[in-house]
Amino acid sequence: MVITAAGTALPDPSAPTSVVDLAGRAARGALARARVSASSIGVLINVGVYREHNTFEPAMSALVQKEVGINLDYIADPEPAAGFSFDLMNGACGVLNAVQVGQALLETGSTERLLITAADVHPGGDADRDADYPYADLAGALLLERSADPHAGFGPVRHYTADRPTDVEGYLDTDTMGRHGRTTITVRREPGHAERLGEFAAGAAANYAREIGIDLDRTLVIGPSAPADGAGAKGEPHTAAPVLGYLRALDGVRPDDCDQFLFVSVGAGPSAACALYRPEGW
Repeated sequence: MVITAAGTALPDPSAPTSVVDLAGRAARGALARARVSASSIGVLINVGVYREHNTFEPAMSALVQKEVGINLDYIADPEPAAGFSFDLMNGACGVLNAVQVGQALLETGSTERLLITAADVHPGGDADRDADYPYADLAGALLLERSADPHAGFGPVRHYTADRPTDVEGYLDTDTMGRHGRTTITVRREPGHAERLGEFAAGAAANYAREIGIDLDRTLVIGPSAPADGAGAKGEPHTAAPVLGYLRALDGVRPDDCDQFLFVSVGAGPSAACALYRPEGW
């Protein structure tokens, strides 16, 4: 299973910030780069966590599917696997969780193409107005399909959990939300959490390399700590981090002896996810 194209999207200053709009624009950008139509997408998986107005129903994936224009007419496109969508939320590890699900769907022939969207928006609609909120209003999308090259694509996805309490969490504080509960969120992060998560991510990557048997000296690591300011947004990219990191890695200078990527995500739990990726043609 290979990445055919990827896309990102930032808020439009002239309109209220929306998860559906951001995810839709990131997805359409990926489809345009791949030169494929929305009707060719069999499954859409949305992994974003934070949404405007703290919306949880209906499923964001269904709204993103409509925004992108995937299988809007069941009579014209009645295939059972055409235009199926669902939310899959596991914080910062969501994209790699979706990759794992996508591997099963593509390998069994359930679909030919799969689209992953990851968008986070402050519940109040503008992350810049909340100095204590650490994440950027940002979206990313990955378009995946089966590859004829048996040596290309994603390797196994592995998950790792630390044996200590989490020191980062996001939640709606019902004791203090008052009349503004739909536009507020509390993100609690203990001092030093970034260093601890970084150490945990490094340990997970080392364990993955030993388990899978890969040479880290010829591997570009796409880690969880890249800031979003390079994409024009303030704060951390959160669920879209793997997409942003992948695009930056493609745009950067590749060492001659590197021919593969290692995706590493880490977040609340503490939990981490790792996946090897070999691009086609490298």
